Amino acid sequence: MSEGMIVDLFQEAMLKIILLSAPMILLALIVGLVISIFQATTQIQEQTLAFAPKIFAVLIAFIVFGPWLLTSIVEYTQDLFINLNLFIQ
Repeated sequence: MSEGMIVDLFQEAMLKIILLSAPMILLALIVGLVISIFQATTQIQEQTLAFAPKIFAVLIAFIVFGPWLLTSIVEYTQDLFINLNLFIQ
């Protein structure tokens, strides 16, 4: 296995991680921004106010994007196992 193959596998894995985590991170970011704007307009300075809505939003994102996440990671794993003979040389 050459260094080029290792770098390609690493890049593909990192891209897959970014793509799989993006929906949850973006939804938590949007909810956090909305809560921050709400806190700024109402002048509520409670630090723990944003935690519950963010957790709920990430849970909803897992429910909505779960099938796509599972399909994507299963396809990636199957691709790794199918090409395993190329990696062991």
